[in-house]
Amino acid sequence: MSLFNGLMGNATEANKEEIKKELSRLLMTGEEIGASYKLVRDLIVFTNKRLILVDKQGVTGKKIEYLSLPYKSITHFSVETAGTFDLDAELKIYVSGRSTPIAKQFRKDDSIFDIQKTLSELVI
Repeated sequence: MSLFNGLMGNATEANKEEIKKELSRLLMTGEEIGASYKLVRDLIVFTNKRLILVDKQGVTGKKIEYLSLPYKSITHFSVETAGTFDLDAELKIYVSGRSTPIAKQFRKDDSIFDIQKTLSELVI
């Protein structure tokens, strides 16, 4: 991932081996990483079993939230593209049992469509 893309909030595909090493303590036996995307410091990881959202918090990024979403719990999702004056695109994931969607912000680029396509293939 280029530093410029990371600073701009553009999601780029992450190296599967690096992600596998980083998430080794979370992955179940037989769980394989499919696609993974890096967004600044955060990660969106698609495995053959679930969606893992990694949110690195704080200045140092040492505090990390790992949100695991089984695909069957995702009820629907939406993509809002960037406009002329609104430069942010947004992915919203709605999960059963949760009143508000999980939202991820993206800059004006095509990476949100790659993520939406992967999500479609695994959820629908």
